[in-house]
Amino acid sequence: MTSYSCCLILLLFTWSTAAYGPNQRAQKKGDIILGGLFPIHFGVAAKDQDLKSRPESVECIRYNFRGFRWLQAMIFAIEEINSSPTLLPNMTLGYRIFDTCNTVSKALEATLSFVAQNKIDSLNLDEFCNCSEHIPSTIAVVGATGSGISTAVANLLGLFYIPQVSYASSSRLLSNKNQFKSFLRTIPNDEHQATAMADIIEYFRWNWVGTIAADDDYGRPGIEKFREEAEERDICIDFSELISQYSDEEEIQQVVEVIQNSTARVIVVFSSGPDLEPLIKEIVRRNITGKIWLASEAWASSSLIAMPEFFRVIGSTIGFALKAGQIPGFREFLQKVHPKSTNNGFAKEFWEETFNCYLPDGSKNSPASTSFHKGHEEGLGAGNGTSAFRPPCTGDENITSVETPYMDYTHLRISYNVYLAVYSIAHALQDIYTCTPGKGLFTNGSCADIKKVEAWQVLKHLRHLNFTNNMGEQVDFDEFGDLVGNYSIINWHLSPEDGSVVFEEVGHYNVYAKKGERLFINENKILWGGLSKEVPFSNCSRDCLPGTRKGIIEGEPTCCFECVDCPDGEYSDETDASACDKCPEDYWSNENHTSCIPKQIEFLAWTEPFGIALTLFAVLGIFLTSFVLGVFTKFRNTPIVKATNRELSYLLLFSLLCCFSSSLFFIGEPQNWTCRLRQPAFGISFVLCISCILVKTNRVLLVFEAKIPTSLHRKWWGLNLQFLLVFLCTFVQIVICVIWLYTAPPSSYRNHELEDEIIFITCHEGSLMALGFLIGYTCLLAAICFFFAFKSRKLPENFNEAKFITFSMLIFFIVWISFIPAYASTYGKFVSAVEVIAILAASFGLLACIFFNKVYIILFKPSRNTIEEVRCSTAAHAFKVAARATLRRSNVSRKRSNSLGGSTGSTPSSSISSKSNHEDPFPLPACAERQRQQQRGCKQKVSFGSGTVTLSLSFEEPQKNAMANRNAKRQNSLEAQNSDDSLMRHRALLPLQINEPLGAEPGFQAASSPETSSQESVVGDNKEEGPSPEAEPSLPSVNSRNFIGTGSGSVTENTVHS
Repeated sequence: MTSYSCCLILLLFTWSTAAYGPNQRAQKKGDIILGGLFPIHFGVAAKDQDLKSRPESVECIRYNFRGFRWLQAMIFAIEEINSSPTLLPNMTLGYRIFDTCNTVSKALEATLSFVAQNKIDSLNLDEFCNCSEHIPSTIAVVGATGSGISTAVANLLGLFYIPQVSYASSSRLLSNKNQFKSFLRTIPNDEHQATAMADIIEYFRWNWVGTIAADDDYGRPGIEKFREEAEERDICIDFSELISQYSDEEEIQQVVEVIQNSTARVIVVFSSGPDLEPLIKEIVRRNITGKIWLASEAWASSSLIAMPEFFRVIGSTIGFALKAGQIPGFREFLQKVHPKSTNNGFAKEFWEETFNCYLPDGSKNSPASTSFHKGHEEGLGAGNGTSAFRPPCTGDENITSVETPYMDYTHLRISYNVYLAVYSIAHALQDIYTCTPGKGLFTNGSCADIKKVEAWQVLKHLRHLNFTNNMGEQVDFDEFGDLVGNYSIINWHLSPEDGSVVFEEVGHYNVYAKKGERLFINENKILWGGLSKEVPFSNCSRDCLPGTRKGIIEGEPTCCFECVDCPDGEYSDETDASACDKCPEDYWSNENHTSCIPKQIEFLAWTEPFGIALTLFAVLGIFLTSFVLGVFTKFRNTPIVKATNRELSYLLLFSLLCCFSSSLFFIGEPQNWTCRLRQPAFGISFVLCISCILVKTNRVLLVFEAKIPTSLHRKWWGLNLQFLLVFLCTFVQIVICVIWLYTAPPSSYRNHELEDEIIFITCHEGSLMALGFLIGYTCLLAAICFFFAFKSRKLPENFNEAKFITFSMLIFFIVWISFIPAYASTYGKFVSAVEVIAILAASFGLLACIFFNKVYIILFKPSRNTIEEVRCSTAAHAFKVAARATLRRSNVSRKRSNSLGGSTGSTPSSSISSKSNHEDPFPLPACAERQRQQQRGCKQKVSFGSGTVTLSLSFEEPQKNAMANRNAKRQNSLEAQNSDDSLMRHRALLPLQINEPLGAEPGFQAASSPETSSQESVVGDNKEEGPSPEAEPSLPSVNSRNFIGTGSGSVTENTVHS
């Protein structure tokens, strides 16, 4: 039974290696055997297997000179290790190398050979089987090239834990140790390469690309990783296609159509050279130019693609290449290759392909050779042969006389990875060889036996490998079995010497650097299309200039956009900004929205024309008020000044000075202190002003409308009480301001909301309610003052300032009623301007209406500023009131008489009778022409009804006042006993009206009824109070009064001699 099993296994081994005759492998005996898988051919011939006969092995076609160089690199490394006295001394490495033909099927055939030999060795059948040609087990395999092939091989080798060290398979799927347990590699995985491709596209500011990938385990994962990286960088993919070297012509045509119709100029290709070749040929046939090709390392330096006849189409290629290494002595080794080599069965075919000949000796009877030449005759296009028949080779041709990729050893990239893979296995064996028992990697620190080493033991040591290569670099596999390496960036140039394609290094990608600093490109070395240095444009939309942003177009990728101007207040200072940045709070975008400039700051400044004008008006008001105050001070002892209540006038003028001055707080840049001072200053100043006017007006009204004044009246009409009333009215406003400042104090406020480009520095009032109370209280006092002034409008001429006060209050109300909508509808600096205008208008109205008339009389009409004028107007007013009262009394008596006896005569109880019409209105008297200057007196005509009365008053010296008073008591011829209270009141208060503000003793008394004693008591009371410090002497008394009746009325004249 055992003998039967031995024969069965040998039969299996024989079948698995039958397709590989002596000329289809490179083999050398040794103590330890390493396997190798290399693509000596680019593919296999397509052959229809109809199964009518026994299937034959497919034929490999299109010789790969680079693949043969990689094979030579493995042999050179093994020879170098065998000759090394320090690395594996007394041990010889052998090899068994097979051609994968760049296909999975051929690779698996070779892998079965390795696995079968290992299984035979594991059965220990040497004592049963007489195997004279026994070959040791393959303890590690170097290969394969393509990621798809390595994936299939790794699945098979992983079942038996045979270590596989690949030199060119970069698919990131192979890092999965759960699936590929025994796979390691000396090339970086594609994850870094895909990231580097996305970084290059971002570097050149491209965002509109197409992708092409090989339909295998290399292309699909690589392009998938690129898509992920592109999405993070806002790079859009216009199309994505899969290709294969076995795609039919129709599929190739469809892909070319997509490329031709695409607006994307950059095409990212993750593929190997053989898979890409059919597509490139069709593109060349259609002459599709102007594309930029971004090549992965698998085809960036492929001899199948980098051909001069393709350059016009793919001359703008930028690709990735592995970092080149140095292999001392490798150049000489390559030159020593000979077709008659006993250990390398691929040398014969290499020689024939290099020199385009055939070696007749020993090859005619070879089945492999026969099938090989048959393939050429059928036009399969292998190697450089251009005809079906070749001349014979001598074997003595000079290998250096022919330029092939085999001799291109200037940039050893994959070759160095092969070299490094062999040395990695050798160092793992060296670790086993030098292992000290107790310090090993196996159970209880045990070590493996180098003479009976097994594959899984080598795999264990490879995972813990750490050594320094010939370039001084540390080599150790990470937990995924990968080596981290860097990439060189190459650009395809056309050599000016021989017209061949050369690979110019234009940058590098350092995976060890931090993000953002990994990529370096020297743009000066790049030639686009082999000629231009201008970077091509590959964007879906044109770049958006600074000041604009990218706007999304519905239904289009994000890279296809329209340029939208940044809105006001936002800016973009870079090209293709995805969003506009907002300017800081105190800044605003410039006209082009490319930067932010400081906002214009506005307030009611001193230097601007409006501010200057308001300031000049305020200063003018201060000057005029000061001027009036100076005039009143200089002429303080004149009757006009005395009659206007001198002390209150001073206080009133001071308050107007404060009103004009308070307007200046509203001009200039608002500060916290000015904001808190200006409204209280304005409110208190106006309330002080209105309070003075109110007290003044009310006192005059009380004087003329009161009955016979008593000492109580004089007490309440005193100057101290007037000031007390002013203080109380002002104190209420002060309390309002204090509460306002304590609860919600105003403050300076930078308003950004009114206008975008302007910062208005204003005062935030803190509480609009408090401001309303402040203005409302002021208006309330003004309304009361207006009421009293209106009632006092018919007082004597000297006291007709009530009329002007009425006008000033009307102006005040018009100004502040207009202020409310103006204040509410304006903003910014104009709020302060409106309030300043209101303050100035109200202040000028008060100043002009109350004081300008008096100043005019004082300065330009001094003749009217006399005691006689004052007394004359007062007496005329008293006479008018008395006449009205008498006429009313007379009319009442006449009606009674008519009702009783029908008498139409004059009333005996009246000293004034008239047949005039009884009309109600009585105009105010006007002074008639004055008599001679030396005669002190006046005449006034009083018209009432349809009659006119001329009132003539003359005055004697003050010394005669006492005698006049006594004679007036004795000679009372007027029948005033039946007069009403109004007549007696005005008779009694005539002197009081003139002198009361000054506190002087009255010096004029009219003839009276027996009620004269009451009048004297009033005068006596006034004397008891004592004269004012500024009191004038007593006014002269009345000498005579003449009443002359004219017109239709008759007046009885009574003359009083004093």
